[in-house]
Amino acid sequence: MADQPSLSATTVAALQGVSTATLTAQLLRRGIRTTFLAGVRPLRPDLRMVGRAVTLRYVPARDDVGTGATFDNRTNAQRIAVESVGPGDVLVIDARGDTRAAALGNILATRILRLGAAGIVTDGALRDTPGFARIELPTYAAGANAALSSTIHHPVDMNVPIGCAGVLVMPGDILVGDAEGVVVIPASMAEEVAADASEQERLETYVLQRVDEGAGLHGTYPPSDETIAAFREAR
Repeated sequence: MADQPSLSATTVAALQGVSTATLTAQLLRRGIRTTFLAGVRPLRPDLRMVGRAVTLRYVPARDDVGTGATFDNRTNAQRIAVESVGPGDVLVIDARGDTRAAALGNILATRILRLGAAGIVTDGALRDTPGFARIELPTYAAGANAALSSTIHHPVDMNVPIGCAGVLVMPGDILVGDAEGVVVIPASMAEEVAADASEQERLETYVLQRVDEGAGLHGTYPPSDETIAAFREAR
């Protein structure tokens, strides 16, 4: 999004290197409890995702509103949203958790890829999912469905606050995806969360090694002051 400050290269690298599990822990420490998109799974679990949210909201389709098989690229909110994404953006689609029709398919996903976006996320379904295996774009969805979006969904607006898998997503929020799923980070917290998550993972790597070597949980996990001191000395 052009009106949002870009993330520093250091922050992007940190977010690319930490798990969504670690990020949810860091957000919980800051009082943010609902951040992980439950039930939204990667189509390409081999790809990591870090990007800024561009939101698209669907409402239920009605027989007198936009239920056809063709779309006007000049007026259809879905097509306008696709064309609006840019480098580092993640298109996040609120499909109300309804997987009875696709949110979009692989042709639109390819356009999103060529525009330089960082990924696609929806709590709905996607169509042409075998084709997504050949698209080098992190993509997350709650299911697969061959039906056109217009049979169930009607796109109404973009870049408004939405709910996706029960999580609030604000335009400009930072989304991070790994093989487990997607977490939403408020933009104002991204820099500090990234730095603290990296430090947490370094410590937890040390703790895991200690546990794997036979250490008991008491004083090890969570780490006591003595364990933290030993970790810092080992570093």
